[in-house]
Amino acid sequence: MRQEEVQCPEQPALRLDLALVHYPVSNKNGETIGSAVTNLDLHDIARAGRTFGIDTLYIVTPFADQQALVKDILEHWQTGHGATYNPKRKDALALIRICHDLAEMYELVEAKWQQKPTVLATSARTHARQLGFAEARQRIFAGEPHLILFGTGWGMVPEVFADVDALLPPIAGFGEYNHLSVRSAAAIVLDRVLGKH
Repeated sequence: MRQEEVQCPEQPALRLDLALVHYPVSNKNGETIGSAVTNLDLHDIARAGRTFGIDTLYIVTPFADQQALVKDILEHWQTGHGATYNPKRKDALALIRICHDLAEMYELVEAKWQQKPTVLATSARTHARQLGFAEARQRIFAGEPHLILFGTGWGMVPEVFADVDALLPPIAGFGEYNHLSVRSAAAIVLDRVLGKH
């Protein structure tokens, strides 16, 4: 089925969450690391998420200093000068929740929806257990709870993929270069699964 054939309601009641995973991810040498939180990722993915109607954007990092950075950013835009300077940014960043690890996040999401969500991962590489965008879109608009994971660094480690239900197709252009920023990838994925086409 082509993506444009999937119908969506005008004001869908979505049960879709996103997660930006900073640990465990890989570095360019294939080693497991924890990546640094990026201010631009928080702002841009939250804005995209708010535009497309997701419920929550989880930021997964076990590091206290990185959690403190996220809290400082949110405080500025939620209760500080930024809240009155740019209310639309305040609205978008209200989607963000910090989680210590994936296990904590999975528990929170399952408790919120009162059922286990379908967990989809993203990757720049092709994997087995792939679920097409059109089918994911159909399931999401049917009201089933879904959680989409986005990795930072050089992508999530294999252990993360072992625990997900399926992977979305990689986003690829016609050139040989294939290293999108995670905020760009998130916006493209959201448009493919939730956009009005």
